[in-house]
Amino acid sequence: MLNLLHVLPPFEDEAKGVVNTIVEVSAGSINKYEIITESGQLKLDRVGYSSLAYPFTYGAIPQTWDLDNDPLDIMITGVTEPLVPGSVAEVRIIGAMKFVDTGEVDDKIIGVLASDKRVDHIKSVEDLGEYFIKETKYYWENYKALKKPGTGVVGEFVNAADAIQIVRESASRYETDYKQKLAA
Repeated sequence: MLNLLHVLPPFEDEAKGVVNTIVEVSAGSINKYEIITESGQLKLDRVGYSSLAYPFTYGAIPQTWDLDNDPLDIMITGVTEPLVPGSVAEVRIIGAMKFVDTGEVDDKIIGVLASDKRVDHIKSVEDLGEYFIKETKYYWENYKALKKPGTGVVGEFVNAADAIQIVRESASRYETDYKQKLAA
């Protein structure tokens, strides 16, 4: 079985800010699924520590390596139907959220489905409205509160150009810090 984390490129269309995304969690779930980096299988990482459900669809961008030693995370907003965990979606980047989790940088790219005409008008995080920012910040600051209170620290929300640069840096880090492990 091909491990899509190591086969698909991070960008489907870099000029348009569209990345490949492997879906891990659909909005509304409290289950945290995660792609096993080494094998590519989807595993149940944990059942949420509370009834706080993901307010967005969540996944990983292939051939990226974030500072938390995992593929770069992406939140997909405006999804009208649940996406199947393990499936691949093309996502247009609209921004990112700076985030520190238990002392590690764990930034989150924010995007919309590139093929969904319902979200063509969304070009930035600001287009999602103030409530999206409040809800997203609340989620990340509280999703581990019953187990490890205060470990999620949300920073600023940045624009699409800055988010694309985060993806580029993570793709470069994948090439220099992780890819050699595949040959071993």
